Amino acid sequence: ILTCHSNEVPDAEPECDPSSSTAAASLWNDRMALAGSNDFTIEVQDYVPFIQCKARFQSPSFHVDQPIQLQVFVRADCPHPVRFNKLAVSLSNQEYNQWCVVESSGQENMCLSPGATRCYNFSFVAKTEDVGKKIEMTGIEVMLGSETGRCVFLSWRGAGGDAASTHEALQAIRSLRHRGRGTEGRQELDWDSLTIQHSTMIISRVPKISVQLSHQPPALNNEMYCINFTVQSQEEAVARDVKLTAGLKPGQEANLSHTTYVTLNSSKVCDDSDPALLPDIPLGDLNPGEKMERCVYVKCVSTGQRVFLFHVAYTIDTTVEGQQINCKCHKVKENIIIVCAHICFSLKFEPLDRVAVDIPFLLMTDLLSSSPWPILLATSSLQLVTMTSKTAQLHSQLEQVVLQTGECASECFCLQCPPVANSSNTVATGQYLISWRSPDSPLVQTAVTLPHVILETVPLYIHAELPSFGRVRESLPVRYHIENRTALVQEVEMAVEPSDAFMFSGLKQVRLRILPGSEQQMLYNYYPLMAGYQTLPQLNISLPRCPTTNTHTLRRFLPQRIFVKPQGRQLDDASIAAA
Repeated sequence: ILTCHSNEVPDAEPECDPSSSTAAASLWNDRMALAGSNDFTIEVQDYVPFIQCKARFQSPSFHVDQPIQLQVFVRADCPHPVRFNKLAVSLSNQEYNQWCVVESSGQENMCLSPGATRCYNFSFVAKTEDVGKKIEMTGIEVMLGSETGRCVFLSWRGAGGDAASTHEALQAIRSLRHRGRGTEGRQELDWDSLTIQHSTMIISRVPKISVQLSHQPPALNNEMYCINFTVQSQEEAVARDVKLTAGLKPGQEANLSHTTYVTLNSSKVCDDSDPALLPDIPLGDLNPGEKMERCVYVKCVSTGQRVFLFHVAYTIDTTVEGQQINCKCHKVKENIIIVCAHICFSLKFEPLDRVAVDIPFLLMTDLLSSSPWPILLATSSLQLVTMTSKTAQLHSQLEQVVLQTGECASECFCLQCPPVANSSNTVATGQYLISWRSPDSPLVQTAVTLPHVILETVPLYIHAELPSFGRVRESLPVRYHIENRTALVQEVEMAVEPSDAFMFSGLKQVRLRILPGSEQQMLYNYYPLMAGYQTLPQLNISLPRCPTTNTHTLRRFLPQRIFVKPQGRQLDDASIAAA
């Protein structure tokens, strides 16, 4: 019945029962007498239809500057030829539907022979706003009949297929039924081997630029580490609106974003106001073959491994199948940087994040050998810029030291930073030079740029003079030196906290006035009560004229603990002589 293009009663099959044919003809005439639509839509996907349909995108993904290729396969699975007038594919973006329609014309006869498979190819250009989106087939429709008469629309969901595709028995029956119908010798597609690809992804155009990164690892803690970024265009047209995103790759440990700073400004040291990632830095246009270079400075205030991201995006005009489209291209380059420890210490070997002006501190360098063979350290030296050394002659502490794989060598220097004329809060330290060689190789000198140091000015410097150890129930003199580092007369209030491990003699609470640039001394006699490492009585210090300075800031220069020996017997001269 579906092959009939007119309203007349179709001829019955020869093997049909005459009574059934008469009943069918009566129902046909009754249907023709009813007023209503002549269009019928039948969803045949859940049945074994007389026309089979499968569709596929020719690739799981297409670049936006490539035409999207779509194939639809239809096959007649009935003993008679089938003619249809229209085939249409519906897509998730309906704007593409107009390119996926084929209709019969005088030049093309859309007829399916029994058991034959026909392929219809469609092609269209994706829109740039669909980059990163998926396009899916939502349905396929085949129209039988004419628009002036009865029309039957066979409808498939998605990319086609039917119930018979999963029933091997029905396929076997169909194969036996078609055997001997004159299909021998005809080159036909293997229907069962045709796969369905109902969706495809639109991806961005392949960029034609080269991105290079150059730097000298490892990076040092607190160093303004320079990464040279170079981009060169290999496009045939102008790459417009080039933008760079550079910095710490998102998705890493949360604390890394708080200890990593990125900037393009080499004249300013990074601080907490700088971000960990600089997004969409405009670089202008890039002509064909043109090269562009930038320096990205990274400062890390904690050690460990970090992944840095360099993302270049630009816009370019191109032509696809005669259509001019505006493509957005991007290229990503990642780099892993390891930050090595390079720490400043106080004279008590406590790590410092800031260095006080005119107060000695320790600089510690660590060398870790990752060489598979032994490394000989010939010598090492410091080239200071602003700092001064507290030692008259700086001798290498690593001279002729041999490092095996995985071994570490450390060197310690006592430095002091004088006042800076330009009132800058950061100063350059200098360079650390290492002369080394591997077996049977000449001497190599490596220069490591030391990180900048953050300076701070303290109004009062207090330090203690005391013996290297004490003894139980014996006097332990401790002399405190208090220096006024300001241009004002400072009032200093001092109070000694009680301690269970010591008794002391002296003023428990005192108030001093110290002239600018002058020094006052306070002497206390402590009497240890217990042996072992003991905490010294602590001083509470306050400056009424400097309310922003707290006790902890001033007390950090003082020793906290001392070793106390147990009380022993005193030997007289006779005992010593006898021994």
